[in-house]
Order: sequence, then C-alpha cells, then structure tokens
Amino acid sequence: MNKPCGMLVILLALAVPVWAQHGHAEGEEHDHEQEQGHYIPAHGPEKWHGNPHGLPPEQARKFRDAEGHPDAPHVHPDGRWIGHESGPNEAHYHLDHPWAHGHFMGGCGREHIWRLAGGGPRRFWFSGNYFSVAPYDYDYCRDWLWNTDQVVIYEDPDDVGWYLAFNARLGTYVHVMFLGGR
Repeated sequence: MNKPCGMLVILLALAVPVWAQHGHAEGEEHDHEQEQGHYIPAHGPEKWHGNPHGLPPEQARKFRDAEGHPDAPHVHPDGRWIGHESGPNEAHYHLDHPWAHGHFMGGCGREHIWRLAGGGPRRFWFSGNYFSVAPYDYDYCRDWLWNTDQVVIYEDPDDVGWYLAFNARLGTYVHVMFLGGR
C-alpha cells in the first residue's frame, strides 16, 4: 500500500469512534426518534382550544390516565400531551417579564436531544445553556437525573416565556424558563 493511502486508512479508522460519539459525550444534540426506550414527540403540544375532556379544575392536575402511566405530565405515543389541557396563562405560569434572558437558540424538537450536565430544578444546564423549572412543576421532576438524563426542549404554545423540557428516559415533561447561555 502506498504511503498516502495508508495514512488515509489510518485517519479514517481513528475518526470512526469520534464520529460515533457525536452528541453523547458533551451534551451535544443528536438525532433519534426514540431514546432510552421512550417515545420522543415529533412536536410540542398544540395551542389550547378549551378543555376537550370537560375535566373540573380539581381533576385537571391528575395525570395517571392509565395503568403504568406516571402521575406527572407526560406524552402518549400518539403525540397527546397529557397535562397540557388546562389552558393558556394559568396564574402559576404567569411571568411579568417573559423572555427576560432571551430565547433559547440551541434547537427545539426531537431532532435536538440534550444530555443534562448538572444542577437541579432551580438551575440546570446542558451544552452551555441554563434553565430553571417552574416552581409549580418541581414535584414532576423529582426523579430526574440532573447530570445524565436526556431532554428535548419544545416551545410552549400557551404560556408566554416558558418552554417544555421532555425527559426522554421517563417520558415526562415540565415547564422551564431559559436563563441564558450560548
């Protein structure tokens, strides 16, 4: 084998492991329809147009809609966002200064899966971007692993200033505010 071809083979062999790790080692995004066994929604919830199930307010915060489903906001494999039927601008999601820290520009939707790199509900981060969970949603992320779970960020069509962070391991989601970053 001549010297240039040999060098090319060696470079390609060394590049394969690096290419295979893209999006996994540093919290970078990667493209998967399904991650860790859970369905990842193709898009966020639709804009709210009334209560389709006619649930009274005291039942609106009960999420276990079938055996084995979590008692937290979650997404069904058919794309239904359970727990996002309560309507826009609920008092606990009202912000006096929406987008005070700007908009998240890292990419939303299932094409952008991010690995959490640390923190907790009050402040967590991935890939140089910082978020905070809405205090009203703290109970729904108690079992999140803040330094390893993978999340997908979706725009919230109803609550101005909020995003929805979907946990790919658990299939649940919470309202999050962007605090700044790259």
